[in-house]
Amino acid sequence: MNIKVTIFEDNNSLRQSLYQLINGSDGFKCVGAFEDCLDIMKNIEDTRPDVVLMDIEMPGIKGIEAVQMIREKYPDLKILMQTIFEDNDKIFNSILAGASGYILKNTSPSRFLDFIRETYEGGAPMSPSVATKVLKMMAEQSPSKKTETFDLSEREKEVLSCLVKGMSYKLIADACFISIDTVRGHIRNIYEKLHVHSKGEAVAKAIKSRIV
Repeated sequence: MNIKVTIFEDNNSLRQSLYQLINGSDGFKCVGAFEDCLDIMKNIEDTRPDVVLMDIEMPGIKGIEAVQMIREKYPDLKILMQTIFEDNDKIFNSILAGASGYILKNTSPSRFLDFIRETYEGGAPMSPSVATKVLKMMAEQSPSKKTETFDLSEREKEVLSCLVKGMSYKLIADACFISIDTVRGHIRNIYEKLHVHSKGEAVAKAIKSRIV
């Protein structure tokens, strides 16, 4: 089964390149590519994607605003943000808006596809440098006084700690000496127990609630 991807990217050359990359790769299908978000809800409804690839800098309706709009109607839709710069405020606002992951545009084509697949499978790609920025920003927020565990097991806390560090599923599997499928299972349980839908939300809750 192909992973259906809808692209929102105002750079025509990059939009075409992504379209060709996705459609030319086994297991993926680009079901729509748009230069702006002016009709985003209709675009989403018409294309019914599994993953949205969203440029953070869009004309008219900005990417972060578009994510907020999507989240209101489609709370579980996977959204992968992409940009050129590791801008602290934009990273933070993207995550708070409900983005599933954050990817830099200079990422290699093969890794781009890996990140789309990881997002589709319930994870969220976030480079270690981006994760470090998020961790720092969260630490600067006022943490809750009460420490909550949310009934996470020790292994789930260990996996969550790895997520906070920006580690990929494979790196988590290697670090914890478990399979990638087992990692996915733990992350599903973590999301369910924390009542979150994305890595960003999980990281935010982990820091604010002092879970890790």
